[in-house]
Amino acid sequence: MPDEQKQTTHFGYQQVDPDEKAGKVADVFHSVAAKYDVMNDVMSFGIHRVWKRFTLELSAVRKGQRVLDIAGGTGDLAAKFSQRVGQQGQVVLSDINQSMLATGRSRLIDRGVVGNIDYVQANAECLPFADNYFDCITIAFGLRNVTHIDKALQSMRRTLKPGGRLLILEFSKPVVPGLSPLYDHYSFKLLPLMGKLIANDADSYRYLAESIRMHPGQDQLLQMMETAGLERCEYFNLTGGIVALHKGYKI
Repeated sequence: MPDEQKQTTHFGYQQVDPDEKAGKVADVFHSVAAKYDVMNDVMSFGIHRVWKRFTLELSAVRKGQRVLDIAGGTGDLAAKFSQRVGQQGQVVLSDINQSMLATGRSRLIDRGVVGNIDYVQANAECLPFADNYFDCITIAFGLRNVTHIDKALQSMRRTLKPGGRLLILEFSKPVVPGLSPLYDHYSFKLLPLMGKLIANDADSYRYLAESIRMHPGQDQLLQMMETAGLERCEYFNLTGGIVALHKGYKI
């Protein structure tokens, strides 16, 4: 009998061995870590700050709570959560990429964000935390880089307390008529050019555009959250659906 076809996964538009994807994604973020914040501002025209502010408001995080920010990068959300939970609370900034985690840690220490924040290098698919531990988990612009999204969602649900909520902020599918062709032109022509000029890395930002197109759309991701056991799931389209915020609860 012929050998079974080897399973692959996507890395942008490429098909790769699932065991190789994490390393390839790591190479991308090792490359862009130093310029990550600058590029975020440039490529979103600063609007990413509005998307994250909306995420913060919907998180309903309060004093004394425990928050996990997965793929937390350079710490934008973690810094805000640190203020909200206070010294009786706890924030864990987690990233699978050592370069991003180190950059985030240095950045937050420089800003005086200390005392209630921990840094953990971890894979979202197998989070190294106890069951029923966190009041809130967020992942902003990181889920599309995960090899097995279903495993990551299950891992997040496991570590949430009953009543805890998961918020996923991610690029999605435009819903405004006529927006898709303009967005495609921006993504595949202008974005790699900006990456080359600012971060000296066009390829990583070409991967970014491709990874967005391969990520599940709004309704598909909602179904995946429900399959993982999350309840009361909903999503909010932002900037015409270019970005969506998904929210679900562990009941």
